[in-house]
Amino acid sequence: MSFVLVDDHKMHIFRTGDKNKPKLVFMSASGTIAPVYDFRILYEKLQHEYRIIVIEKFGYGYSDLYEGPCDIDSLVSFQKQALEKAGEKGPFILLPHSMSGLEAIRWRQKYPEDVEAIIGLDMATPQTYKEWSPEQVARRIRFMKTMRKLNAYGLLFWLPINNRGLNKHQIRRHKLLKRRNAMNHCYVNEAAAVIRNAETVEAAGKIDCPILMFVSDGKQVSPHWIENEKRFAERMNAETVFLNCGHYIHHYESERISQMIKKYVRQICRKNPA
Repeated sequence: MSFVLVDDHKMHIFRTGDKNKPKLVFMSASGTIAPVYDFRILYEKLQHEYRIIVIEKFGYGYSDLYEGPCDIDSLVSFQKQALEKAGEKGPFILLPHSMSGLEAIRWRQKYPEDVEAIIGLDMATPQTYKEWSPEQVARRIRFMKTMRKLNAYGLLFWLPINNRGLNKHQIRRHKLLKRRNAMNHCYVNEAAAVIRNAETVEAAGKIDCPILMFVSDGKQVSPHWIENEKRFAERMNAETVFLNCGHYIHHYESERISQMIKKYVRQICRKNPA
């Protein structure tokens, strides 16, 4: 395991593959227990051709349960610092899932030299969260706090976690991390900041880099998810791939997604040779 100190707390960065290959940086959805295990079924299909990096933010995976600031610029800065301290130099191809779509967009807005492209894994767009009301966010936070109490008493054993692509040891570790991480304060604080963060990203305007968006069937997310994905893609001149599966698309369509990622990254490399 590889840890770096960010804001005087430990953040876990998983890395595999040749450091001289294109660098794919996986960024997790809100509340994902352990990104290093959650994304494994996808990155194991890519690790022989690319440098794979999985960032586990504070409160995720093996990183500290540190309640740092959750404004979008701090979230991006912490991840940027983590990569720098781990000796990983850009440019990077960011692969955000769900809420971390905001972070990937903001990363390109603030540090364009860092981000070569974005490959969205059913990534969220600012418009989705701009449609949320403060009451909706408050209900979500109350639910998360209730689930956290249940977890503290060992009553969240029924909460499913993804075991696809994991061996017995990894499954055991994943279950232990669920007990530690599920619905922790870091997730709650991120949820509380999401509307403001979406407004910050939206106000900064469009980004100019290659974008490929894999999109779920929308049934497990917000009512206008697919419409917002299409609207964002049109505005950013992004390519889209619509999948007939749930929100954690890498669990269901890892083979198809991995093949399309390889094709897309080859196109980017041809256009922007080192």
